[in-house]
Amino acid sequence: MKKIIRKVFRNQLIVGFISVTLFWYIVYFLLQSHTIPSPILTVTYIWNEKWMLLLHAGASLLRITIALFISLLIGIPLGIILGKNKKINILLSPFLYYIYPIPKVAFLPVFMILYGLGNQSKITLIIWIIVFQIILSVRDGVLQIPASYYKVMHGFRSPIYQQLIYLIFPSILPSIFTGIRISIGISLATLFFAENYATIYGIGYYIISAWTKMNYEEMFAGIVTLGCIGLLLFIILDKLELKVTPWNHK
Repeated sequence: MKKIIRKVFRNQLIVGFISVTLFWYIVYFLLQSHTIPSPILTVTYIWNEKWMLLLHAGASLLRITIALFISLLIGIPLGIILGKNKKINILLSPFLYYIYPIPKVAFLPVFMILYGLGNQSKITLIIWIIVFQIILSVRDGVLQIPASYYKVMHGFRSPIYQQLIYLIFPSILPSIFTGIRISIGISLATLFFAENYATIYGIGYYIISAWTKMNYEEMFAGIVTLGCIGLLLFIILDKLELKVTPWNHK
């Protein structure tokens, strides 16, 4: 089964790469504009500047990883509490529903004033944006657990920590991975915005810097690298999910 899944996943990557490249070439030939460089020239530029791109990509990846880790530490316990306690859920859900849709990138100046212009303000902004997604995903996962499962646990007089280990946490793992996937996309978009301020390393800074210099090959090299960061994170996430939730991939 794992070999079949790997083969399907590998084929999807190949098809995805071919389709994106084909679409890029179509746009390139149709527009005939210097703002859309040739894919082959962009790939050549990426190869020539690979170490600089890796440096910027590493800085962005580090910020996303730290923010995601802290968001999980905060979001998973809070989501479980909301899912298990109806009174707390009724009390806090209106706040979550109100704050969740607000475009939180507007808080970047506030975090810069509070935490300075360095990495702390940028990481805090990403946490502020994705932690609510994690909380709601975990809460919904807990609420979807059938009541009969809890009755079985109560029948065996299982304490709360055993319910968490053997019932709740395994049940919400698919919801956690779903929340992480959504959070990765949001994090990349947020990071692109946040890295334009008081930053010298980061793929968002790299793209905007190339744009201001009107070096469009460099700009697209940064865009491709940003996509590769997302692809790398999704590949790692898929492999991890396949490893820890084999029952969810029949």
